Amino acid sequence: MKTPSTLIAACMLAAAAGCNMAPHYKRPATPAAPDHFKEAAPGAANTGQGWKPAEPNDTALGGKWWEAYADPDLNALEERVAISNQTIAAAEANYRNARALASEAQAALFPAVSLDPSVIRSRTGAATASNSNPVTRTLYTLPVEASYTLDVWGRIRNTVAQSNFGAQVSAAELATALLSTHSQLAQYYFQLRAVDEQRQILEETLADYEASYRIMKTLFDNGISSDEDLAAAETQRDSARAQATDIQATRAQVEHAIAVLVGVPPSGLTIPVRAFKPTPPTVPVGLPSALLERRPDIAAAERQVASANAGIGIARSAFFPNLTLAASAGYESTATSKLFKYPNFFWSFGPSLFQPLFEGGSLRAILNQARAQYDAAVANYRETVLAAFEGVEDNLSNLNVLSTEVGEQHAARASAQHQLELTMNRYHNGLDSYVNVITAQNTLLTNREAELQAELRRVTASVNLIVNLGGGWDDSQLK
Repeated sequence: MKTPSTLIAACMLAAAAGCNMAPHYKRPATPAAPDHFKEAAPGAANTGQGWKPAEPNDTALGGKWWEAYADPDLNALEERVAISNQTIAAAEANYRNARALASEAQAALFPAVSLDPSVIRSRTGAATASNSNPVTRTLYTLPVEASYTLDVWGRIRNTVAQSNFGAQVSAAELATALLSTHSQLAQYYFQLRAVDEQRQILEETLADYEASYRIMKTLFDNGISSDEDLAAAETQRDSARAQATDIQATRAQVEHAIAVLVGVPPSGLTIPVRAFKPTPPTVPVGLPSALLERRPDIAAAERQVASANAGIGIARSAFFPNLTLAASAGYESTATSKLFKYPNFFWSFGPSLFQPLFEGGSLRAILNQARAQYDAAVANYRETVLAAFEGVEDNLSNLNVLSTEVGEQHAARASAQHQLELTMNRYHNGLDSYVNVITAQNTLLTNREAELQAELRRVTASVNLIVNLGGGWDDSQLK
């Protein structure tokens, strides 16, 4: 017959060499992962597009990727995001919560020891007392209790792994929130600068229209111009003035949005007016497979798969016996002066085994749930990877197209300027009507605004490309 010490040793050995019921984990393969980005084909890039095929020494983006735009005002605002943004603060708190849950799960790997002293005052009735008289006594107890559940089937280890994967998911989600917020701030900032530029265009245009109106008023007063031409000049001037006024509301709203992103009340942030000088940086575009390490949302999705895989192990372990060792020792006495005497010492030790025999199929159902959750996590991971490929391709395509469009809009603006000069000369020489002058002026304004919007879309696409490439993040930060 085995002695208690032999049984304890056997149990500890079984726990140390216990089975892990979770399937062997391997990162799921991505569906048809391309070996290159179609929109970044060799020979397609040029410096005006803001990207280039990555070389071995520049495949990674810097952590503070916004500094590549060389705008001190943008840099100062971006530095305030991690400190004051409330979305980031909430994501960081969720991460700390996930880490605490992981630590809580890990505690189950160790024995639980507790001290449970008690003082019990009791009275025994006369009918039960040996001397037929009631007996009142005080019992002092000082026990130390310990219990340890042997992780023979890996239930605790898989629970710990699942919690650790959950913490890694939370860390990746925090990185995703940071990347998204930095990106949103950069886009708002460039939108603000574009609004400043549009306001400058409208003010210059309004000054030109005001000058044209004064000339037409003088001509009308001298009987040279018709009241129709004067009314057209006045309408054009008033319309431009209304546009210049309306743009102030747009600027205020964008500035308020930036204030919220940096965590201050809108009344507490004023951004000076600056010229819009879009200079998209050259972004290194690596292989599509690099997105698996450079996108925090992909890392989060993959860690969800690993967590679901551990969940299968937890569900499987429920089919097998649960072995717990329990022990207690201490002193018990009716007098505190004799409490620590050896005759008052007591102890107990023994294992307990729990084995489910019949549960109506609930364990099988839980296992099926775990497997279904794993399959769903794999599908979500693959969908996230596909969406990442799509995002990069979209923004590479946008930069390709917008690089050409900006040049075309610049040429169109120059042509509109030349057309206006010709029309003005013809009008002053009496060869053209003032209606054609107004048309030419409106065409120039439209082309200047279109050129501005193309430049804004191009710099926005460069920000989106950086975000879709993962910014300066890589999955080694989860190790």
